[in-house]
Amino acid sequence: MTNSTETTTTLDAGLLEQQLLQEDALLRGHFRLSSGLHSDTYVQCARYLRRPELAAPAAAALAAQIQAAGLQPDVVVGPAMGGVVIGYELARQLGVPGIFTERDADGQMTLRRGFTIEPGEKVVIAEDVVTTGKSTLEVAKVLREMGAEVLAVASLIDRTGGKGELDFPHFALLPVAAATFAPESCPLCAAGVPVVKPGSRPEKAF
Repeated sequence: MTNSTETTTTLDAGLLEQQLLQEDALLRGHFRLSSGLHSDTYVQCARYLRRPELAAPAAAALAAQIQAAGLQPDVVVGPAMGGVVIGYELARQLGVPGIFTERDADGQMTLRRGFTIEPGEKVVIAEDVVTTGKSTLEVAKVLREMGAEVLAVASLIDRTGGKGELDFPHFALLPVAAATFAPESCPLCAAGVPVVKPGSRPEKAF
């Protein structure tokens, strides 16, 4: 199936980084992450993806990478919440359905809302950011248990630093290096830089 839109795919890493900075979607400073770790970088792709005129070219560039590798999924699956918007737009670019996983009452990733995967279907997982790959693998496990073939994950940003333990290809538009520190050994804390807790997840006890 061919690309279903006329969107160009000229977005490169430099332009994407510039756009992310302009949209305050890529922040530099001193941040406390949901894990409790501190970092000098924070990414909030929702601020970027709220702009359809930015999201469409980004998804088109990802779709071009996937197609150049000779991959053609039957469906794109994006984990809620971060993968919902980019997953929908990537699916549109690839001309296939786009669905999403979400957590149930027990915190387990699952398909709901009548979404199904048929045995043998080929799937690309869509994420806004891949940091450790843990949530991506969680989605892959759910899909594989349903008989799907996971072709790859596609993300706007790769924060793994090459340390992701994925057993399938990872297509990304921008690698972002981010230092993380335990709170007790954080040099930013030692320097007296105020720490900020951004994001939408509730604080975890730690």
